[in-house]
Amino acid sequence: MNWRLPLYGALAAILVLLPKIVFGNDVGTIFVTMLLGAIVCVALLIVAVLKIRRQTISTLLMVTIFCAVCWALVRISDDVRSLCRWTVRKNAYKSEVLAQPSSTDGRLKHMEWDGWGFVGSGDTVVYLVFDPNDSLAAAARIGSPGKFRGIPCEVLRVRRLENQWYTVLFYTDTDWGHCDQNSQTGVASPSHSLTGPNHDLPQYGRRVGTAR
Repeated sequence: MNWRLPLYGALAAILVLLPKIVFGNDVGTIFVTMLLGAIVCVALLIVAVLKIRRQTISTLLMVTIFCAVCWALVRISDDVRSLCRWTVRKNAYKSEVLAQPSSTDGRLKHMEWDGWGFVGSGDTVVYLVFDPNDSLAAAARIGSPGKFRGIPCEVLRVRRLENQWYTVLFYTDTDWGHCDQNSQTGVASPSHSLTGPNHDLPQYGRRVGTAR
């Protein structure tokens, strides 16, 4: 058993998904990720051909770990990115949001946190939201789409950063000031519906967020 090969598989997966974790879901990042993925897959294929006769188990484990780590990183990459950004610059983000005047209609203070879009698929926006009463805590625990107090649109997902601070992922082609008719009535439109186990994964494309 050669444990270096499985380790190479894990490191290769991290290399491929690192641009997405660092830079988000813009077009350039997706292009770099695909290019790195192609190069790494060719490299792993060459290693597998050279090693599989003498080290079959190690080679198969290398490929399996590469695929498993890639899948896991795709699932958590946006959360890891948000956590890192929040850890490094949360004081600046808090100051920017708290400096906003209080809303007269009960809507929560917020700022654009992240976003992406692509021609033909629309724009998707994530907001950083300050919730002084932690009323979004239940929504963050459940992790399901819904219409929540203080947010004008039905949203796809709420994630908690710390007490009173949340990120809110809106459906594609809706934003804080412009909810489509179906979102206002609490029903996701067909163009926003996502099916399957990966329904909470974002579409990829150009990042439009103003916060960095």
